[in-house]
Amino acid sequence: MYDYIKGELVETNPTEAVIENNGIGYKLQISLQTFADIQTLKETKLYIYHHVREDVELFYGFSSKEERSVFTMLIEVNGIGPNTARMMLSSLNSQEIKTAILSGDVNKIKSIKGIGIKTAQRVIIDLKDKIGKAESSDTPAELFVQTTTSPVASEALSALVLLGFNKASADKVVKAILKEEPNCSLENLIKLSLKRL
Repeated sequence: MYDYIKGELVETNPTEAVIENNGIGYKLQISLQTFADIQTLKETKLYIYHHVREDVELFYGFSSKEERSVFTMLIEVNGIGPNTARMMLSSLNSQEIKTAILSGDVNKIKSIKGIGIKTAQRVIIDLKDKIGKAESSDTPAELFVQTTTSPVASEALSALVLLGFNKASADKVVKAILKEEPNCSLENLIKLSLKRL
């Protein structure tokens, strides 16, 4: 089992990162929360979850052990796969997800794109005890603020399309949000878009 990969951060966007280690570039699927933590770094260390199916082999990377721990707990819930868990960790940070589960906040979990009321209830029922026993010590990531809106809009749109959303719909939502909040950070723009799509 791989624990982490440490090396030069060659490429990064809100859904993927490429880390070079000993001449090999490892492509990792990441959440918006991890992107916010690593985007300005030249070198980084990401904790790994190795996902293997008959037809695909993927690495998911996390900037903290806590985020990886929440991810692995989420994918144990029936009906939640790695992409849904990553979407959840892109919409809410690890601490917000844990707090919502511990407090039984179905609406908070249901507000995440792709999570219905039954899945939200299942997440709470299955994970409340596990999370209650686990200790948490996560520090919120710095928000990424960009001065121009065009690169932010195109980066957000690329991320949303990579997450499986229709390009036209995503573009419309991104433009609407930037009209309301012209100085919106990339992280917040994607989070707000996820809520509206």
